[in-house]
Amino acid sequence: MKIAVAGGTGRVGRHVVAVLRERGHEPVVLTRSTGVDLVAGTGPGGSELATVLDGVDTVIDVCSLFTHDAEEARAFFGATTRNLLDAELTAGVGHHVLLGIVGSNTSDHNYYAGKIVQETLVHEGRVPWTEVRATQFHEFAAQIYGVAKLGPFLLAPRMRSQPIAANEVAERLVELATGAPQGLVVELAGPREENMARMVRAYATATGKPSRIIQVPAPGPGGKAMRDGSLLPRPGAQLGKQTFDEWLSELRE
Repeated sequence: MKIAVAGGTGRVGRHVVAVLRERGHEPVVLTRSTGVDLVAGTGPGGSELATVLDGVDTVIDVCSLFTHDAEEARAFFGATTRNLLDAELTAGVGHHVLLGIVGSNTSDHNYYAGKIVQETLVHEGRVPWTEVRATQFHEFAAQIYGVAKLGPFLLAPRMRSQPIAANEVAERLVELATGAPQGLVVELAGPREENMARMVRAYATATGKPSRIIQVPAPGPGGKAMRDGSLLPRPGAQLGKQTFDEWLSELRE
């Protein structure tokens, strides 16, 4: 199958592309590095985005950005999703696969506000779709490391998480993309619950950057969602196999 990957060089996207190739499919990478601007809705050289999707059977959307600003998130996901769906209709793409986030549908704030816009557009759109919501990835600890500082200390949010390996998410996305549209499927999560501050400390030690890390409650409704379990999977979720500590062991090798 010919499958396009929006955000195909990102944290999950690069794994999706690798899995597609391993399984004999033809990936089409939709990123700025390949000349595709999903925010503007253009292909290489300013061409129509739909031309890039010529012959594509399915689009897997894993594009993202790093922001805590709700308006920025809404603008990004609104533009990229509308442009993708419009181009898919023009090109005759029959299946749109979306990677969502566990708990984002009940947390309309910060980054999650943009994901709600994205989900709404996909669910109400004319392209047949499948969505799987996943928890944070193991790499989230690395993303948080060093972002916030207080004097000699590094700050980590007080957060309950059940992180999953990005590669396992990629495998599930490819499985869904090569099947028929299913709508919203069961959530995907890691094998066990973790404390984010412990994850950040362990990451710092494993990478040779031991630091004094303090756990602090993040403010606002976003911080509350981190603490109260809103971002944990619901009963019946599909669980991955690799633990965070096993992922760290691979980093040391």
